[in-house]
Amino acid sequence: MPKSAIRPVRFTGRLLVALAAVATLVVFFLALISLTDGAGSGLAAWLTTLGAGTVLALWRGRRRTWPARLVPFLPVVVAAALTATVCIPTVPTARQYPPALPFVATQHWSLATGSRVAVYHYPPANPGARHPIPLVYLNGGPVRGISLLDHRFLRLLARQGYDIYAYEQAGGGRSDLLPMSQYTITRSVRDLAAFVDRLNKGEVDILGFSSGGAVLTRALADPRVAARLHRAIIAEPGPMDGPTAHIAGHKGRASARGLAPVLTGPRSTHVPRYAVAFGLMRLGLLTPDTGLIGQAEGDNAFTAADLGTDTASAYCARDAHRIPAEDTAQNFSFSPAASLRIQRTVKDSPSIAPQLRRSRTPAMLMIAECSSQVRQWETTVLANDPAIQRTQYMPGVGHHMWNGLDDNNDRAVAVITAFLQDKPAPLPDYPTRDEIPAFLRDQK
Repeated sequence: MPKSAIRPVRFTGRLLVALAAVATLVVFFLALISLTDGAGSGLAAWLTTLGAGTVLALWRGRRRTWPARLVPFLPVVVAAALTATVCIPTVPTARQYPPALPFVATQHWSLATGSRVAVYHYPPANPGARHPIPLVYLNGGPVRGISLLDHRFLRLLARQGYDIYAYEQAGGGRSDLLPMSQYTITRSVRDLAAFVDRLNKGEVDILGFSSGGAVLTRALADPRVAARLHRAIIAEPGPMDGPTAHIAGHKGRASARGLAPVLTGPRSTHVPRYAVAFGLMRLGLLTPDTGLIGQAEGDNAFTAADLGTDTASAYCARDAHRIPAEDTAQNFSFSPAASLRIQRTVKDSPSIAPQLRRSRTPAMLMIAECSSQVRQWETTVLANDPAIQRTQYMPGVGHHMWNGLDDNNDRAVAVITAFLQDKPAPLPDYPTRDEIPAFLRDQK
C-alpha cells in the first residue's frame, strides 16, 4: 500500500480511538452521576471524570515526545466540555411561580399540616340554583398546576349554582414547595383533610380527577378524613395502593397517542443537564432528591412539550388532530421529581382494600371510553368500595373527560350534577360490580 493511502487510514484509526475515548469518559461520567446521585450539581462526578481522564492521558503519552504528549489530552478536553453542560444550570434555581390568573384571585392558605397551597374560589354564578354544600376539586398530576382547561370547567360548574373551591396540591402551580422527603400519598390525604378543616364549612363534596381521584379514594378509606366528606366523585383514578399500581392490565379504547401531531415548543430535555436529570430519574438511577438539580430548578425547567405523548394519550384516537390547548406556557407547572416521589410512595404502600370496604360515603366512579388508565385501577376501586352508588362510563372521551370538544363538558356536568343532587343518572350504571369481569374482557 502506498504511503499516501496509509496516512488517511492512520488518521481515521486515530480519530476512532479518540471518539471511543470521549464516549468512554462520558459513560464514566454518567455512571458517576448515578453513583453519587448528582452530588454538588454533578461537579463531584465531573471532577472525578476529569481527574481520571487526565491520569489516563498522562499514562498514554508517557513515552511520546513532548508535542505528541498533548494528543491524548484532546479527548479529555472534549469530554470535559460535553459533560460540563450537565453541571451548569440554564434556568433560575429559585422557584419561579406562574403569574396571577386574570379571571380568578389566587389565595394562599397555610394548612395545619405545614403546607401552603394556592386556592381558587368560584362562587355560585346562578344564585337561584345555589347548592348549600361546597364542591372541592382535586386535580391530577400529581404535583401539577390546575390547567386553564380545568379552570374553564370549574366555572361551568359554578354556573350550575355550585360553590367551587380548588387548590393546587403542595409543590404544584402556585403552591409552595415541600422538602422532597415530605411528598407522599399520605401527606396528600392529610392535606385534603386539613384543607376541608381550613374551609370550615362542614361536610364537602369532592371531585377527584386522575391522581386526585387516587387521593380521594385513599381519603374514603380513612374514617377520620371520610367523616368530612358528603359525597365523592372519583373520575379516572390512578392506582390507589401498591398492589393496584403493580397490576399490568388493559386500557380503554384507542387513544390519540402516536397519532396526534407532536407538541411544539421548547423542551427542557433538549438541554443536556435536564435530559440527563429527568432521564435518569425516570429510570430510577437518580433519586427525586438528587443533588444534580434542585426541585425548584427542575420545576422551572420542565415544559408542557416535555410531557411528550402523555397529553395525546388523554384523548380518543378520533380527536388526534383537534386536541385542544390545555394550558399556556405561562400557567403550565409540573414538578417531575415530586411527582415521581409521590408515585413511588403509592407503589410502596400496602393494600387499602380492607379499609375501603368499610367506606360509607356515597360515591360515584367516572370511567372514560378511551381511558389511558389501566382499567383495573378503576375497577379495583369499584370492587372494594361498597358505597359507590353508580358508575358512569363516558363514551367518546379520553382520560381528560372535560376537554371543551363538542358537548363533552356539558355531558360531564350532567353526570356530576345528577349525582350530587341525587337525581337519576343520565347514563346507564355501567359497569356494576357484577359486570366487572365482562367489562375487563371487553377491553382486550
